[in-house]
Amino acid sequence: MKRLNCFFVGLMAVVTMTAQEYRLWYNRPAMTWTQALPVGNGVMGGMVFGTPAVEHIQLNEETIWAGQPNQVVNPHAKEALPKVRQLIFEGKYKEAQQLANEKVMPVSAGKNMGMPYQPFGDLYIAVPGHADYTAYERWLDLDNARSMVRYKVDGVQYERETIAPLGGHEVIAVRLTASEKGKITFTANMTSPHENVLIGSEGLEATLLGVSAKHESLKGKVRFMGRMAVDAEGGKVSSSNGNISVVGADEAVVYLTVGTNVKSYKDITGDEAQQSRERLHGAMQLGYEALKALHEKTYHRYYNRVRLDLGKDTFASMPTDKRIEQFGRVTDNYLVATYFQFGRYLLISSSQPGNTNPANLQGIWNDKMLPSWDSKYTTNINLEMNYWPSEVTNLTELNEPLFKLIREISVTGRETARDMYGAEGWVLHHNTDQWRITGPVDHAQTGLWPTGSAWLCRHLWEHYLYTGDKDFLRQYYPIMFEAARFYTQTLQKHPTKGWLVVCPGESPEHGGKGRPSPLDAGVTMDNQIVTELYTNVLEAARILGIQDSTLTIIKAQLPQLPPMQIGRWGQLQEWLDDLDDPKDNHRHFSHLFGLYPSNQISPYRTPKLWEAARKSLEARGDVSTGWSMGWKVCSWARLLDGDHAYKLIKDQLTLTADTFLIFGTVKQRGGTYPNMFDAHPPFQIDGNFGCTAGIAEMLMQSYDGFVYLLPALPGLWKDGSVKGLVARGGFEVDIDWKDGRLAVATIRAKHGGRCLLRSNTPLSGKGIKKTKEKGVYSLATKAGMTYTIKGL
Repeated sequence: MKRLNCFFVGLMAVVTMTAQEYRLWYNRPAMTWTQALPVGNGVMGGMVFGTPAVEHIQLNEETIWAGQPNQVVNPHAKEALPKVRQLIFEGKYKEAQQLANEKVMPVSAGKNMGMPYQPFGDLYIAVPGHADYTAYERWLDLDNARSMVRYKVDGVQYERETIAPLGGHEVIAVRLTASEKGKITFTANMTSPHENVLIGSEGLEATLLGVSAKHESLKGKVRFMGRMAVDAEGGKVSSSNGNISVVGADEAVVYLTVGTNVKSYKDITGDEAQQSRERLHGAMQLGYEALKALHEKTYHRYYNRVRLDLGKDTFASMPTDKRIEQFGRVTDNYLVATYFQFGRYLLISSSQPGNTNPANLQGIWNDKMLPSWDSKYTTNINLEMNYWPSEVTNLTELNEPLFKLIREISVTGRETARDMYGAEGWVLHHNTDQWRITGPVDHAQTGLWPTGSAWLCRHLWEHYLYTGDKDFLRQYYPIMFEAARFYTQTLQKHPTKGWLVVCPGESPEHGGKGRPSPLDAGVTMDNQIVTELYTNVLEAARILGIQDSTLTIIKAQLPQLPPMQIGRWGQLQEWLDDLDDPKDNHRHFSHLFGLYPSNQISPYRTPKLWEAARKSLEARGDVSTGWSMGWKVCSWARLLDGDHAYKLIKDQLTLTADTFLIFGTVKQRGGTYPNMFDAHPPFQIDGNFGCTAGIAEMLMQSYDGFVYLLPALPGLWKDGSVKGLVARGGFEVDIDWKDGRLAVATIRAKHGGRCLLRSNTPLSGKGIKKTKEKGVYSLATKAGMTYTIKGL
């Protein structure tokens, strides 16, 4: 009888875990784009509004960008740069900025400043008689990657299921069903904000043909064709003039895809019509049920690797936007777990192996012809932040589009290094786009920042640290090496301080107090980034057994780079000079790159710098733009302050009004939109990804030579568990905790070797041994083996 009772208790636990689902749920249709719900497969993206009478799905295809293949280097830059450097070293910062804008930046030579990512258009499904509805609900099912709409009209229940199927079929599919047969009647059509599109029908298929826009005098040459068809059970289907009508069907599936002529960043000779046919027909031949099954199988292979349980869903009957609105006043840990998984969902949906492009500033979702910052790739933090969760939350394959971009810009960046700096190697400044531009864009005070290439190289090294893949390291080592070669030839000796410095450089988008320009020499972030690149290249060369004369130069230059410095009020200096203002609350705190995402600042190896970093972060304040708060979650986790990190999550999960343009009375602030998109404002997806990475960092860290279990657990997360986080060294980690103390941890070793563990709770387990350092344990592991650790 005892065994039977235990069985039922265990069964109930299993049922409870299975019933726990993560979704965004609402009881009314979306009024604005930031209330609509995103679906995507890396190629196609859709925003589902869920209006019963006229469904609206805004659509994107990853390669629809303005312009055409091009580069943006000013031909006068190489001649002007020595004078710009001289003026900076002489303290004539305003004059240096003026000269750089006149002779170095591309706009003064008639060049563009990068191309915008643009929408395809919109799908509308008009349903007669459905303006009067009841029992309405819509939700985004994060566990199965689908958007659902459900409501009743005249006692009949209607459902719409929208998926952007993963698994190699680049379409958007919408299945319409009803509780009674013969009740599915609608007309579907496509529209586009692009000029002079051609809309028509080919048999029972609707088409929309267009070309991307001209921007900053560069003609748009991306041709695209949308293609739509309907597979209906029963009823009648007809098409004319770009409209598809269905009358009296039992159910129907609308399939829509987009083909373009983009084959790569330098090749636009593709056939958009043929690609649209192949994509549409391939999905339709498979059929909806098989397409959905493949989609869910592919999605679950990624999504199900990590589970986060922070407690029961105590507000399940409340719409998600209302939960966000009240989050600052109540404890809703389930919403935090939902937000974490939403971030993983967004990365799975916007960055898939085989994509032409990685996730951009808005992932893959954009409804504007001229989106903010062109929705391109800002590389002074934003692109990098997009991929912060990729390794630690067990989505390593999703880095592939980023690695592809790095391969491509290492080619175009060689031209920029040669033509702009007269140097070997390659360089990237603070922005790139689909055409893989690598020269500086915008104004000198924001764009003349030549360390984007070095920052992106850390993603290559991090991938090796997490996976131990020597073949990968061997493949990408030349890219890291050539990025370092550029700095060996362009670093300048500071005339008064003697250090080797990046000049011109800047602390991104921010200048020191009393300085008329952000342009400077030897700013802390540049020093940290180049130091890290040099260190990683030397270690990679050692691992691979490579010797080269340039490595000797790198080794000699490394100790000549400026060290991090502590300033007059105990802060980590942002600049070579002590210019920091304790009242400065700028969104960028770039000098803390060394704290996160880098590993140069540690409470154990560099305690004074760690305290100085804390001083700097305290002075910056908490509330800021959405992405900045996401970065602060990561940073406070590295400062081992779980309660402060949680406070930043509360600040980030503050509802941002998204109707101010309509009503003109509500001011926006950084936070989260009703659909959980991050608000800079406007929408920037990097904040979602940054906070997701930060939550993982609160639960497990591995940057400091050991796996730290529960390093920054906030007091409000008393009980919980996380499954499937990945630590550097190839260890997969599960953690259960009770009353704020570690209960059980499971370590799965991919490669084997010694695993050092740090815990605030004493540990025990087979094979685990104490070390001389308090709280640190050693575990000898073998490849493929699993180890269970218990807290005492």
